[in-house]
Amino acid sequence: MPNVLTHFEIFADDAAALAGFYRSLFDWKIEKAAGVDYFTIDTGSDGVSQLSGGLTLRAIPEPRSWVHYVSVESLDDTLVRVTELGGSVVREKTAIPRTAWYAVVADPQGNVFALWQSDPDAFPVLRPEL
Repeated sequence: MPNVLTHFEIFADDAAALAGFYRSLFDWKIEKAAGVDYFTIDTGSDGVSQLSGGLTLRAIPEPRSWVHYVSVESLDDTLVRVTELGGSVVREKTAIPRTAWYAVVADPQGNVFALWQSDPDAFPVLRPEL
């Protein structure tokens, strides 16, 4: 089928270290491929196949890329885990009214991705008029 997202790749300066970050953060199954500097990523759980990807050595210094969103149960808890594991918050928790909360984060090697928590009650805090 054309025009479907087939997989994702994460570029790394230290692939083994970054594999540990994503294993710890999301419980992804990440395994080193035999004979090459490449790790395969399986994001599925309970036998359910999800989008898969790879983690490899950085091919170019500053790639322009799409932001991939990862659905999480608790955005607040995941933001804490990101910083505990050496990542950083690029954009704080933000509401998409009546849809979800999201935040943009970076892993310890500067790769940016977003976190998404569905919530039909999400709504931004309204500030009083100045």
